[in-house]
Amino acid sequence: MPEVQQQADQGTNWVSTAKSIAQTVGIFMFVNFAIKQVTGGVQQQAKVDNAPAPSVAAGTGQQAAAAPGSYNAIPQMIMPLWQQNTSMDINMYVSPSFAMPALSQMPAESLVLQERNYHYGDWNDKRHVHTNINIPQSVQENGTLWAHIYISQSGSVMDPTLPGYDTFKAYRVTRPLTNYLAKKKISKTRNLLDSSEADEEAETEPSGPVISNYYHPNFTLSIIPNIGTPVYPQMHPAMRQFVSLEATGARDESGQNAWYYPVLYLNTFWQLRSQMTELNSTVTEMPLNLDLQTDPNWKFSVMASMDEGMKENARKIARGETTPGGGDGSELEMIKEVLLDTNMYLLGITGFVSILHMIFEMLAFKNDVSHWRKKKDNIGTSVRTILANVFMQSVIFLYLMDNNENTSWMILFGQGMGIAIEAWKVTKAVDVRVRAAPEGSLIPYRVVFEDKHKLSDVEKKTQEYDEIAFRYLYMVAVPLLLAYAGYSLVYETHKSWYSFIDKHEKSVALGTT
Repeated sequence: MPEVQQQADQGTNWVSTAKSIAQTVGIFMFVNFAIKQVTGGVQQQAKVDNAPAPSVAAGTGQQAAAAPGSYNAIPQMIMPLWQQNTSMDINMYVSPSFAMPALSQMPAESLVLQERNYHYGDWNDKRHVHTNINIPQSVQENGTLWAHIYISQSGSVMDPTLPGYDTFKAYRVTRPLTNYLAKKKISKTRNLLDSSEADEEAETEPSGPVISNYYHPNFTLSIIPNIGTPVYPQMHPAMRQFVSLEATGARDESGQNAWYYPVLYLNTFWQLRSQMTELNSTVTEMPLNLDLQTDPNWKFSVMASMDEGMKENARKIARGETTPGGGDGSELEMIKEVLLDTNMYLLGITGFVSILHMIFEMLAFKNDVSHWRKKKDNIGTSVRTILANVFMQSVIFLYLMDNNENTSWMILFGQGMGIAIEAWKVTKAVDVRVRAAPEGSLIPYRVVFEDKHKLSDVEKKTQEYDEIAFRYLYMVAVPLLLAYAGYSLVYETHKSWYSFIDKHEKSVALGTT
């Protein structure tokens, strides 16, 4: 049995509590829209009735018999079976099998948690366990590692196979400890001049999502002391999956209402994909860190709903389906990582600055459009510069799309708006026309730029200086960029010819800037 460290939390730490609330509220605000899309709209909240529950004979497990013909297989209202402050014993076993034999037949190393006299509903009773677990061969080969959690009233029989086991005083919860996730696509690069490497790449490239088994060492066992007396069919599915009904299927006198055991929530919400380990034949042992604590019902509701939404997105990605918003789940992962690792004050300042940046960017767009609407001549206006801006920003936009796993939608939106405004400026400075090409040309039509009116002497001077400036710019920049492109083609690796061209067009864009 692993060494158990029991911690008694004396008093409350308001800073820790405030941070926990801020983290929860922050993540809720960011991903609430995704949950609504995944669950198909706002779910009807489970009704809570605080009226006294029908009595259960204390310590006997005997409920009143339902009237003949009134038994409902799916209960309506459910009521807590155990009273607050009940002393509980909790054992947790890990096994690659979903079915469990008698506990006496389980290997000693499979028992990873053994807690006694844990008080149901005691907010200050917190336990922590650190141990190592063996990874069976079946789990290394993509099997599931299960956590079997046995809970009983202190002193009661915990093993269902032993005489004296009472379903009123003991129950069992089974949860997976491993996750099936689609492997992240790795942007493979190669030397574009090496044809043999290209043939090998084509042979080894998978055609669809590759699913693998992942493990995270940190888990929180949260006991939820009071979810009231909700209407069972109306509960959010994400929360209902953690509710264990009384094992015999007993109902009250009406035959409609049932009882539930204390809710045990295996909280994996804060598990980051970047901290998970892919399980394979080389992984034979992993650490396991368990926290046993009591959490409020509101926290359970928020965490369970959002966690289920993100897992549903992961399942869609694994099936090759499109997720709400078109993301790959990394956006929410980044948000969780920020909320976990960043100082809350710094996070607030960053959010405030980001909002200001968006506001000022929109104001800059507005002022730019307003200026060009009022502009009546081309004095001081470089048409070549505007065209160069359209080209440069378009190339940068394509580069960001080619590397979209590291680009936020806010950046792409701002870049797209900039391109649209620059293109509109061209139409304000000159007339864009499609004309027939001269005879003998390979392209039958061409785009030409014509002055909107007869240029004044000052406008002609502007046009002349614009042409001179760009001539010298090309004389310096083009040889340097061609030399760099040649070096990159020979000595560096790239995803594809498109990626190579896009990358060096970006270099041209930045160089001419």
